[in-house]
Amino acid sequence: MRRNFLFTLFVCAGTLSAQQLLPIGGSKQLKDGITVIEAPRFGSPHWFRTHFVQPQPPRVSVRAPARLADFVVDGHLELSLKDYLELVLANNTDIAIQRLTIETPKNAITRALGRFDPAVVTTFRSTRTVSPTSSQLEGAQTLSQLTQPLSFAYQQTLETGTSYNIGFSGNKRSTNSAFATVNPSINASLDFSVTQPLLRNFGSYVNRLQVMVAESRLKQSRFDLENQLLRLLAQAETIYWNVVDARENLRVNQESLRLAEALLKRSERELELGAISPLDIFQPQQNRAIAEIAVTQSIYRLAQAVDALRQQIGADLDPDFRDMPIVLTEPVVPGGAEEPIDKEMMVELALRQRPDLKSTLTALDIDDLNYQSARNQLRPDLSLTMSYSAAGLGGTFFEPLGGGAFRPIPGGLGDALNQVFGFNFPTYGFALSLRLPIRDRAAVANLADAAVSKRLNSLRARQVEQQIRLEVLNAVNNVESSRARLKLAQLSVDFAQKRLDAEQKKYDLGVTTIFFLLDAQNRLAEAQSQLVTEASQYRRNLTNLLRVTGQLLRERNVVVP
Repeated sequence: MRRNFLFTLFVCAGTLSAQQLLPIGGSKQLKDGITVIEAPRFGSPHWFRTHFVQPQPPRVSVRAPARLADFVVDGHLELSLKDYLELVLANNTDIAIQRLTIETPKNAITRALGRFDPAVVTTFRSTRTVSPTSSQLEGAQTLSQLTQPLSFAYQQTLETGTSYNIGFSGNKRSTNSAFATVNPSINASLDFSVTQPLLRNFGSYVNRLQVMVAESRLKQSRFDLENQLLRLLAQAETIYWNVVDARENLRVNQESLRLAEALLKRSERELELGAISPLDIFQPQQNRAIAEIAVTQSIYRLAQAVDALRQQIGADLDPDFRDMPIVLTEPVVPGGAEEPIDKEMMVELALRQRPDLKSTLTALDIDDLNYQSARNQLRPDLSLTMSYSAAGLGGTFFEPLGGGAFRPIPGGLGDALNQVFGFNFPTYGFALSLRLPIRDRAAVANLADAAVSKRLNSLRARQVEQQIRLEVLNAVNNVESSRARLKLAQLSVDFAQKRLDAEQKKYDLGVTTIFFLLDAQNRLAEAQSQLVTEASQYRRNLTNLLRVTGQLLRERNVVVP
């Protein structure tokens, strides 16, 4: 059974999602429904696979065209307009490319959130120093020292602008100096520090500006994607009507050829019976030749249109469907009466729904955010830092007993840690840091650029509104004009048919010549061809009206994710 859920097909189009592009990571849904890639946390299996296991780029494969077999009837593809658009959304390469471009703005949100990611910094160093001495007070003729410092720090910046650092450091030192009272000695310290900006970069709003800019750019990219889909879908629908137009023109020309051949056979029979002069046979022969040329041209024109249609639905990529006949079921002449179109109502509808205008208006929101960011950079950089640390010492202590004798008292890292976490030797304090720009030309220029950008985008928005109004008015006029021409073309076919019938009766009665009968046949063929052309153009103009008013995706039941 055929299914017509276009939005489902669109979501399942043959492209790779963010999850597929980063199979070792995950995804995260923000509060406004935006799904972005999520970096794995340290310690998880995803983290180790991300950083160590996959040195090769991910493999990307494009799947074959889908669902073509669902529309095969008696050895040919039978497609209504709705069926055709389903296949376009499922298999069209241009649409798949446009859909994938939205992933980069999503990744920009993850990148903007990266400034709030925590980090761990660890260092270890081991140094052996052997040096000659110049004094007995150094405790040895050749002084040998081993120093092994270790540091560990956890750092993070919060959305409020607050940055904090938690660090632990230790240093093991051994020497051959006779005067060292603790040897080897272990020094340990635990450090806490918090820095809070008080003017520049103060508060969650300012620090999330770049994240909000990235979210607005994603919103703008969605509108751009919708605008591209409008154009691509309108182009695909136009190709459908081009095939219908070519098919109907071929039918008209074949009918004209049939009439020309019938008249030529009759004229040849009359010539055999001596009813007409040998000179009168040339006109029917020429008429038949002209009709054959028209049929040949129509056949190749139809083949070109069908090839373009195959590309739209991906049938050119599958050998099983590359040469399969295609039957389009939509009638070329629309049925039913059409209501007059209210131009101003169409303009208002377009101004509410056109995605290109929404994209331009979103650019104004981005300009506001960039202006706030530029204003923040003009503030003096005043920050408050508070710190606290605890120290400890451990190791083997040589207690002097007099007379140059020492008693070793064992000790080690545990003594140092007990002193550290007992906070026996604290150090604490605070500091204020101020960076006051006497003149900041760069920040002033950035602020001016932000103001100019908003002014420029405001004018662009007005330009887009004017262009939309003009496009809608032209589209409405084209639809109304096509509708009127279609009615006249239908009347022309009726009159041409009546005239041909009349001329045929006259010719049968012998009261007219073959010239007038042939002229009536040609006039009917021209009128039928004009009717097909006007009907196809009317369909195309209706599609264009839906596009310029922003209704095409909704009317075709397409949902942009």
